[in-house]
Amino acid sequence: MYKEVNMTFSDKSCKEFTVELASKASVPGGGGASALCGALGCALGNMVGSLTVGKKKYADVEDEIKAAMEKAESVWRELLDLIQKDADVFEPLSKAYGLPKDTEEQKAYKTEYMEKCLRDACSVPVAIMEKCCESIDLCKIFADKGSTLAISDAGVGVAFSKAALLGASLNVFINTKAMTDKEYAASLNTKANNMIAKYTVLADEIFAGVNERLN
Repeated sequence: MYKEVNMTFSDKSCKEFTVELASKASVPGGGGASALCGALGCALGNMVGSLTVGKKKYADVEDEIKAAMEKAESVWRELLDLIQKDADVFEPLSKAYGLPKDTEEQKAYKTEYMEKCLRDACSVPVAIMEKCCESIDLCKIFADKGSTLAISDAGVGVAFSKAALLGASLNVFINTKAMTDKEYAASLNTKANNMIAKYTVLADEIFAGVNERLN
């Protein structure tokens, strides 16, 4: 049973969202939580930028920081939108699993409809992963060139972004595993795994750099 949603999940308070996440309702779930985690990570990077601009010490990188902040705001806002989009694409898939398959016609319809729903359900976590990769790139700029007084926030931001990237990937893999079009499923898995391979390494490097400067 789905809860009545009169507002998007990103419009809810932190407490309301967490309570719904902890309940037995199907949404929000891991995908939406990953999108929120990614948005928080990117916003923390943006915070570093906000504490950097206008400071004489960082005048030579101010234009670059401002450009990164503009991009970061776009990314975290898109991630907030993806919280609701993840819930929207999951509902039809959840219902599809309950379709009858007593006759050959019903089986054929269910297979076709399930495949469409699985593709739709994969599209959002893939988008979340892509945005998290952008967030990690931005956190590197903020960590390398932002105010040293806020460098810990860049480290937290990249840690959140990495966690969101990995969380979203599991929502890709659980859906590709159920696809009948194995070639298409493999292409999505490859795309997701390539992002993981590149950006978890980069995130770890950024985090390690921040940690080293603080210790």
